[in-house]
Amino acid sequence: MAQPETRVRESLDGPSVYRRARQLIPGGTQLLSKRPEMFLPEQWPAYYRRARGIEVETLDGARYQDFSIMGVGACILGYADPVVDAAVHAAVDAGVNCSLNAPAEVELAELLLALHPWAEQARFARSGGEAMSVAVRIARAATGRDRVAFSGYHGWTDWYLAANLADDDALDGHLMPGLAPAGVPRGLRGTALPFHYNRIEELEAIVARHGDELAAIVMEPQRSHPPAPGYMEAVRTLADRVGAALIFDEITTGFRVRCGGIHLNHAVRPDMAVFAKAMANGYAMAAVIGTRAVMEAAQDSFISSTNWTEALGPAAALATIGRLRDPQVYRHIEAVGGRVQAGWRESAIRHGLAIQVDGLPALSHFHIEEDPDLALTTLFVQEMLRRGYLAFDQFKPSLAHSDTAVDGYLAACDQCFAILAEARSRGDAHARLQGPCARRGFYRLTD
Repeated sequence: MAQPETRVRESLDGPSVYRRARQLIPGGTQLLSKRPEMFLPEQWPAYYRRARGIEVETLDGARYQDFSIMGVGACILGYADPVVDAAVHAAVDAGVNCSLNAPAEVELAELLLALHPWAEQARFARSGGEAMSVAVRIARAATGRDRVAFSGYHGWTDWYLAANLADDDALDGHLMPGLAPAGVPRGLRGTALPFHYNRIEELEAIVARHGDELAAIVMEPQRSHPPAPGYMEAVRTLADRVGAALIFDEITTGFRVRCGGIHLNHAVRPDMAVFAKAMANGYAMAAVIGTRAVMEAAQDSFISSTNWTEALGPAAALATIGRLRDPQVYRHIEAVGGRVQAGWRESAIRHGLAIQVDGLPALSHFHIEEDPDLALTTLFVQEMLRRGYLAFDQFKPSLAHSDTAVDGYLAACDQCFAILAEARSRGDAHARLQGPCARRGFYRLTD
């Protein structure tokens, strides 16, 4: 018997589907970073029909080259990588789930531990946020303590958002501003203590006040800027001094800069590290690895989920990491990111547009100076979309970004930077927009 078509398939009009989504799904999307209002309100395509390489076909049939976030940094090999997809198809054919366990998870654990000789055990989840919560739970179980000192952005769960119970803008300096702690138990107030990257004196102050209460120190080992000389070593020393677990959040940087994670570029090793995103090229997969002394505490706390046992995530991760072990992949990604950063700078100088280019080549971004309401940034997104590009002020390169594609993208950027410079000179950026300015950070979506 034929199944009825869904309402989405009845109407391939992307804007109307998104209008329905805003009524049916609180916030419109499951992930804040994919909300159209973050890019180009009323114009950014909300949905895709298919994606392959760097080409995205929208629900309306329009085609774009993706020079933006590539699945929020997850699709490091490009969309629908044939090697990874073949491994997943084989896992589907064998049965996605079962009353028994998928042996691929043992193979994946062995691979991760081989890439990280400091680690001895692994646990798996299916998203970065939940994996971070698993890591913090294990650290608390291992130490018998409650407080966590952290630097950077670490997801949506209670342990992290508890920082904003004491100060509603405590997290604003940690990548994403405006994260509301509504629904987080007030009893968690004071359990999450922020410090800024490369400011060891802030962590020292936390240790001086709460050292014997710290379960963990959580941080990204690096994002945009390298650690200051001696900074990582000082963090490791403080963690050892008070008996806190040092946890590296590699959800964004892991497998994006080198196979295994950016912390392998530095001398300091953590007690635990957390991975997601690029480790499985867009398939749902996350991992927590660590020393046996810390990880064994997972047996003292109930940490368990049915969907952590499905077979597709490990199959995708094994295939993805297998491809990422080829050094040529990272040489290509570094070269593409470097070319784009250089192109941004050269075009901005040519047209007299004041911008700041920042980030690792694999996690590139720029900031237009004196653009407080994001009118110029929104204009850039609008004009690039008209030229066939999903693009804004971030770019996460992939293996699928060819030199020819980069040539076309940079030529389009040059045209758009000229428009932005003219708009700034004439003061008419808002008049050139076909909709509202983009909005950044967390906020309630209303009609």
